[in-house]
Amino acid sequence: MIFQAIGLMSGTSLDGLDICFAKFEKQNSWNFEIRKAETIPYSKTLEDQLKNSIYLSSEQLLELNSEYGFYLGKTVKNFIEKHQIENIDLIASHGHTVFHQPQKKFTLQIGDGRALKLETELPVIYDFRSQDVLMGGNGAPLVPIGDELLFSQYDACLNLGGFSNISLKINNRRIAFDIAPVNIILNKLVQQFNKNFDENGDLARSGKINSELLFQLNSLEFYQRSYPKSLGIEWCNENIFPLFENIEALDVLATFTEHVAQQISNVFNENHLNNVLCTGGGTFNQYLIEKISSKTNTEIIIPKKELIEYKEALIFAFMGVLKLNNEINVLSSATGSSHDHSSGIFA
Repeated sequence: MIFQAIGLMSGTSLDGLDICFAKFEKQNSWNFEIRKAETIPYSKTLEDQLKNSIYLSSEQLLELNSEYGFYLGKTVKNFIEKHQIENIDLIASHGHTVFHQPQKKFTLQIGDGRALKLETELPVIYDFRSQDVLMGGNGAPLVPIGDELLFSQYDACLNLGGFSNISLKINNRRIAFDIAPVNIILNKLVQQFNKNFDENGDLARSGKINSELLFQLNSLEFYQRSYPKSLGIEWCNENIFPLFENIEALDVLATFTEHVAQQISNVFNENHLNNVLCTGGGTFNQYLIEKISSKTNTEIIIPKKELIEYKEALIFAFMGVLKLNNEINVLSSATGSSHDHSSGIFA
């Protein structure tokens, strides 16, 4: 069985739309090859719309849902034409998360899949999270199915994106959970320095660690909870940002980086991990990687740039392929839902 699919991912860091065109082949096990991948930066207008979508009225949000769906369609169409791609079996779209409150039984990723289908005239699968939330799960993380079937040679897979999350096997079950916020906080902090991100972690490296702030961060109730668990921007607005008041921005950066490194290394050490595959934009933050490495004996494996940047989009393409075959693409051991299931809506 051979499938060719496009995966779309828009992360909480809002650096643009990740598009990954990949080939998947199943013999005894699944193999993949990334054929083409690209990040299309958002215009300032669209970035602001997505950033502020949490504050929109119902009517405005419905409008943006359609508008963003057509944007996804046009952008993918351009990508296909630019790279002269043929024989695409499906497009799998994550959408852009506005609300994520699984405890209230809802999560919302905008970008209407039907608009995407109308633009591209290709089969589209979207809304991968809602079904899991309705089944009592966190609706996240979803990537562990890809870690299980495509990256099983590693003890664990760590994603350093807007949030850090990890997937690993415990007692022969693949479990996964969010560890701590990362770029959703760091990128917001460096805006004060007219930057979109802290290149190599150089700004954080120049700050001083504030021990009182570090203690407050590490004492947050979320870190005492057992998995499965997930984080959203609402949680950061309520629990993290208020702690930063009246503290020098560089010191906040240094302290928050230290906090993230401590939380991640704790997970590595508690689970006696030999090696971990590390992907996501935060992998390029050398200071953060150094900090984590200094607190653990776990080997941090950093793959090729292509996989660092596009692993999530790759796995959403893969989830679409699994859905097309009516195979399980969400693991209840990772999300906490009532049972494994095949999620996603056909447009």
